[in-house]
Amino acid sequence: MTTGLVLSLLQLADDHLILGHRLSEWCGHAPMLEEDLAMPNIALDLIGQARALYSYIGEIEGNGRDEDSIAFGRIEPEYRNLLICEVPNGDFGRTMLRQFYFSCFMLLFWEQAQLSSDNILAGIAAKAVKEARYHRRHCGEWVIRLGDGTEESSKRMISACEDLEPYLGELFETDAVKSQFGPNSIFPDREALRTDWMDDVIEVLGTALLPKPDLTHAQSGGRDGRHTEDMGHLLTQLQYMQRTFPNMTW
Repeated sequence: MTTGLVLSLLQLADDHLILGHRLSEWCGHAPMLEEDLAMPNIALDLIGQARALYSYIGEIEGNGRDEDSIAFGRIEPEYRNLLICEVPNGDFGRTMLRQFYFSCFMLLFWEQAQLSSDNILAGIAAKAVKEARYHRRHCGEWVIRLGDGTEESSKRMISACEDLEPYLGELFETDAVKSQFGPNSIFPDREALRTDWMDDVIEVLGTALLPKPDLTHAQSGGRDGRHTEDMGHLLTQLQYMQRTFPNMTW
């Protein structure tokens, strides 16, 4: 049970760490000052959620690992994040669309996780749900603005929809420890969130004049440690300080 719990928490934490790192790459490069502040703030929220989850993992393991050693001290196959979190940002519209997809899912996930039989996870969820609600609203507004905007912005958003679509099905994959998922369990059932997620996404995409996603053909592998080639490049930046100065204290 403990091994399965750690794996499920690790998947969730890695999603937030890796996506938070991707968003942080926009710091100083966003198309306007407001977004130069908003995007790093969203990244900080995600990394803060990851930190809480890594800290809990360290407590469960009881072998002396803290959140930093778990976050930065692994090799690529040991990360279990969704592939959509690691692929490059692309342009601003694609970044907003990806964050919208992810935030729609996590809002549903955290809402249900507040009822978790695990009190610590429920406490993390109670804080995270407020942040996810803001992320979903902020990014959804940008999806509508860009999708139903200029000819150029609409073209770019349609391209972003096509690029990200293959990665969406992995959001709903449940790992092998299925006893932890569902009513009265530790984690919400990811597959059970599919309908509400699709309804929310289709409503916004329809307003934005963008096509609804087709989840029939999904790429996966992140949960098993099989990543895109972009993950290795991401980790060279993410882990630079820890690899260069191992066990450094500040």
